[in-house]
Order: sequence, then C-alpha cells, then structure tokens
Amino acid sequence: GQISEEVARENCRLNIVGLVGSIDNDFCGTDMTIGTDSALHRIMEVIDAITTTAQSHQRTFVLEVMGRHCGYLALVSGLASGADWLFIPESPPEDGWEDLMCERLGE
Repeated sequence: GQISEEVARENCRLNIVGLVGSIDNDFCGTDMTIGTDSALHRIMEVIDAITTTAQSHQRTFVLEVMGRHCGYLALVSGLASGADWLFIPESPPEDGWEDLMCERLGE
C-alpha cells in the first residue's frame, strides 16, 4: 500500500548486475575478475621474497599457486618471474617430462 499502482507500473523491472568474485580469472566477457589482481600481487610478493633466498643458497624452489582448474595465475606469475618450468591444467605435461626437467635442472 505504500507504492501507488502508477509508480509500480513505471518501475516494474528490476535490473541486476552481478560481479564475479574469483581469483581464477576464468569468467568470459570480463578483463579481470575481482580478486585476480590482488592474488597476482601477493604471488609476486612471495616470489620476490624467496628469489633472493634461492639464489643465495643456489637452490631450486618449487612454488605452487592456487587456481582450481585454471592456470591463469600460474601462467602470469611464471612469465613475470622468469620461471624455468611451469605446469598448468590447460596444457598437461607430455610423457617423459620428469627426465626433461631433471636435464634442465642439471644444466
């Protein structure tokens, strides 16, 4: 009873906008989903922190990042950090990858 029939007719539609909150950046039609940028920022902070330790100890470090069934975070952080080896779900490793990786590490 608080809204007249005329006002109700004029405003009979309700438009809803949804924003995807996901770090995976796997939603079609968006440049970047909410959470992706902050996740990448945090990953790069961690990579910066462990890189000097890995270099000073002359060790190889393995870093695993989140990303359900989407390798976007792994791919972008691997490119940004200059990773030597990268696994992403969209491109599973070929048979014999272990030998190739050991060869590379030996170099």
